[in-house]
Amino acid sequence: MNSPRQLALALLLTTLLAGCSSFSQSTMYAKATQASVESYTDLGMKYLQAGDTVSAKSSLKQALDINPEHALALNGLALVFQAEAENDLAENYFRDAVKNDPNAAMIRNNFGAFLYAQKRYEEACTELSRATEDPFYAQRAQAFENLGRCYRLIGRDDAAVFVLERALTLSPDRPLAMIELADLHLERGNADAAARWFAAFRELVDRGLVDHFAKSLWVGVRLARIQGNSSRSATYVLLLKNLYPESEQYKKYEESSR
Repeated sequence: MNSPRQLALALLLTTLLAGCSSFSQSTMYAKATQASVESYTDLGMKYLQAGDTVSAKSSLKQALDINPEHALALNGLALVFQAEAENDLAENYFRDAVKNDPNAAMIRNNFGAFLYAQKRYEEACTELSRATEDPFYAQRAQAFENLGRCYRLIGRDDAAVFVLERALTLSPDRPLAMIELADLHLERGNADAAARWFAAFRELVDRGLVDHFAKSLWVGVRLARIQGNSSRSATYVLLLKNLYPESEQYKKYEESSR
């Protein structure tokens, strides 16, 4: 015959086992739910990358049906609506994504790029600055580069120099940052510094890693003029005219030649 003490111990053990079973089941359910959300989100992003925004929306919506606060799915829908030029919807989803994960550098960078494209530069700089704060963000160099371009557009040239140089410290072969710095130094009358950054860019061109673009050619024209190298200037002008006749930089060249 079992004693009261033995019965109490047996009851306690049964309760503990039941609790462990309940805890285990709930943990497994939570993990399975999270896995489903992540799978739908990943699938949606793959559809988006393939240009299938309809399927992307369907998959991302399924993720949000399970977890309406999943920041990566909200970010994904923001990118989908941005691709479809549904800018109000895109902004709403970006804001929801930021609200649910305010420290996500990737989401901040995407939102900043969206605002930049909308020419809302002050707001864009704020978001891009937040994106640069995470030292583990894989695209941090790009975020610094984007921020530098943004700072230039709101007249913060000193800050632009700092963050563009930070971008190149983290990722030395960034042609856009090099040309932005060269262009900025030319505007400030510092031809020597501009020439150094342009030389670094030309090395990438010579190695076949990058091609000239409109701004790089316009920087080359101006530097060649300052250096008295008329043949090099003529080469850059010809490339600019033939490759980018409708560009802002070619218009600037025509104005400078009148």
